[in-house]
Amino acid sequence: MKTTDSLPDSLAALAAVIESRLPAHGGDPQASYVARLLHKGPDAFLKKIGEEACEVVMAAKDADHGGDKAKIVYEVADLWFHCMVALAHYGLTPADVVAELERRAGTSGLEEKALRKASARETSKQEDQP
Repeated sequence: MKTTDSLPDSLAALAAVIESRLPAHGGDPQASYVARLLHKGPDAFLKKIGEEACEVVMAAKDADHGGDKAKIVYEVADLWFHCMVALAHYGLTPADVVAELERRAGTSGLEEKALRKASARETSKQEDQP
């Protein structure tokens, strides 16, 4: 697999296409599904992310009962795609996600979760103080 900055070429290319569909880059809602989602605003693409996440769960549950595992890949692809639309809207890229995953590499998931909880408690205490 070819990579550029830890990102597969195909994912980077898709991110570039999505970015080109942003309203600021002249994305035409009449000509592009992505531009239409972005034109409608966050509610539209965030709803799609929720729908696609549910479809991933349903495909996985079906696979647990003899269903086609390839459907999981299909649904995850849809989920990732819509997440990439959200990233572009917020001025982020898949490379930002990859960098975060790389940052977490070698850190226990349990440890990471405990650190987030401790940080949230500390932030909450600071907000409660006058």
